[in-house]
Amino acid sequence: MPKLLLITASSREIRNVRKSRFLGFQQITMPYLAARVPDGWEVSHVDEEAEKINWDIEVDVVGITFHTPSAYHAYEIAGRFRLREICVVLGGPHVTLVPEEASQNADVIFIGEAEGLWEEFLKSFEAGSYQHVYQQTSAPILENIPMARKDLFHRHDHTSGVLFATRGCPHECEFCTIAVMYCRKFRKRPVVEVAAEYASFKGKVIIFWDDNISADMKYAKELFRAITPYRKWWSSQASIHAGRDDEFLKAASESGCKQLFLGLESVSQQSMTGANKGFNHVEEYFQIIERIHSHGIAVQAGIVFGFDQDTSQIFEDTLDFLEQAGVQNATFNILTPFPGTPLYRRIESEGRLLTCDWRKYNSRHDVVYQPKLMSVNELLAGFQYANERFYSLSSIAKRLSRSPAQLWWTLPLNLAYHYRWMLSKRSQKSS
Repeated sequence: MPKLLLITASSREIRNVRKSRFLGFQQITMPYLAARVPDGWEVSHVDEEAEKINWDIEVDVVGITFHTPSAYHAYEIAGRFRLREICVVLGGPHVTLVPEEASQNADVIFIGEAEGLWEEFLKSFEAGSYQHVYQQTSAPILENIPMARKDLFHRHDHTSGVLFATRGCPHECEFCTIAVMYCRKFRKRPVVEVAAEYASFKGKVIIFWDDNISADMKYAKELFRAITPYRKWWSSQASIHAGRDDEFLKAASESGCKQLFLGLESVSQQSMTGANKGFNHVEEYFQIIERIHSHGIAVQAGIVFGFDQDTSQIFEDTLDFLEQAGVQNATFNILTPFPGTPLYRRIESEGRLLTCDWRKYNSRHDVVYQPKLMSVNELLAGFQYANERFYSLSSIAKRLSRSPAQLWWTLPLNLAYHYRWMLSKRSQKSS
């Protein structure tokens, strides 16, 4: 019986970066790929966020998925197994964005989505012959997808299950890797299949690992109605459009939605227009958040600092807005020109790229390009200020007092983030 080891790679550096985060949700790529493995294979999975690799394990194939900041680490893993003449397969976001680099570090690479090609490779491997590069020529149809292997979820992430209903996003924001990876091909799984997988999870709290669950409003409302009877709680990512549709929000709330991660990105309209995300109308933000709160749904704001139009004033303006709007949670990121994106090509052509050391493409600890209207140090200091202020006790009190939506769990979560951020700060000072 051939043996397959799947690895969700996460470097030590990126794990350290994530220490300030209380929640780190289970990645779903490998449990879904494992479900597509042909009969007759023995499959195991190592998620480096939760466990260590057994370097002496006896396997025939090792498959590794990883994001850009873990690229060199993934290549090191690949090298160690290849020294033992074990076939190594690389796939995931970074491979799709930089396939030429990845191909030098693997026996096989997958560019783009793996459905169909993955099964083809495994069967070819058993037959003793396989290709070096597998690449989709068209976007796979998301029907009859087997449920993810629940026994291969290893993270303790405060959820009962993770799944996806849609893939991709119809928009083409300059900085986003999603449009590049999926060629703007937004697709949906059949509602009945998603609802069945949603119902299959034991427990109450579910994460939809979708890039934009509000991209097709009609589909989303149908999905929400289908999952309502199961009386679970869920959260997902959405674009600003979610807050413009009361019918969407009502259906989401009734189906168990407790929080939406909203891609606000910036409180500067100039920044949004410059990033090709002009459909984000900053003057609407307050009203949109208020409308979401009115349906009992908490808001986690996705914020990016460092757009070309940003000055050092952006940090204070952003925190003032988040506090006035009563935003329950926020994820702050430093603008990062990931390889393969329009932003990367533009920054590189302008001679503003400071490094191609992928370990620094972590969006939190390092700045990898020269900002236009502030220095690198000002951007890093502003990012630090935003986190410290947002998770200060005074800001927590101010924000959560403005909206009672989901206070029973957003307050403990904010306090946990406050504690984690303080520990992270102390650790930085001592190192």
